[in-house]
Amino acid sequence: MLASFVFGAADAALEGHSMDVVLLYHTPDPERAVAAAARLCYAPVGAAELLESMSDEAVAKVLKIIITSGHLSALEHASYTFAIDGVSRALTHQLVRHRLASYNQQSQRYVRYDGEPAFIEPPVVAADAAAHEIFVSATEAAFAAYKQLLDAGIPAEDARYLLPNAMETKIVVSMNIRELLHFLELRCCKRAQWEIRALALRMLELVEPTAPYIFLDAGASCRRGPCREGKMTCGDPYPKAPKRD
Repeated sequence: MLASFVFGAADAALEGHSMDVVLLYHTPDPERAVAAAARLCYAPVGAAELLESMSDEAVAKVLKIIITSGHLSALEHASYTFAIDGVSRALTHQLVRHRLASYNQQSQRYVRYDGEPAFIEPPVVAADAAAHEIFVSATEAAFAAYKQLLDAGIPAEDARYLLPNAMETKIVVSMNIRELLHFLELRCCKRAQWEIRALALRMLELVEPTAPYIFLDAGASCRRGPCREGKMTCGDPYPKAPKRD
């Protein structure tokens, strides 16, 4: 099962925040789907037959071979879709840099913010009374100016230029397993920005039960071996993941 570090780290990063991450859908029996796709390369029968006939032991054997050998193309045949609410535009600007994924985000062009705005405040700001006051004053002023433009007849697509990165947003994300593992390696790392790290940890928590063998050592590179950050390492590695059987 998932290493306990994920739960503690995710809870700490999310304390006091409204991030909500839901696994909307994933490929049914993803490990079997991946194994059938990989085994097809060397089998005289079709993938549909392999999907039905492969034993659990055969599935695990194929998965171990492709993962340990680095032949990861078969992982692209299974995918996951998440609904993510209560995050900032600062986070989604980072998220969409992962190009091998699909996104649909709440549009500031078509959605008018008429009610009380929601802003994501970084914990380091919230913990400092003076910084918190500056943050609240600036975000309230930005939203008040946004409202003034709307009231003056300016289209929402132009008034939105005043809205800050702290503005709360919602996004739907789909990734295949190969890209998801890459995302988790980069964003679960302790050097990742706090909000997207909290998102990555929560996503890992959700996907691990669906494919425990594939996600056995998912997350930051230090869970599997040496840190890949080189001289930029945080110096505080996660506990090592269990070895694959």
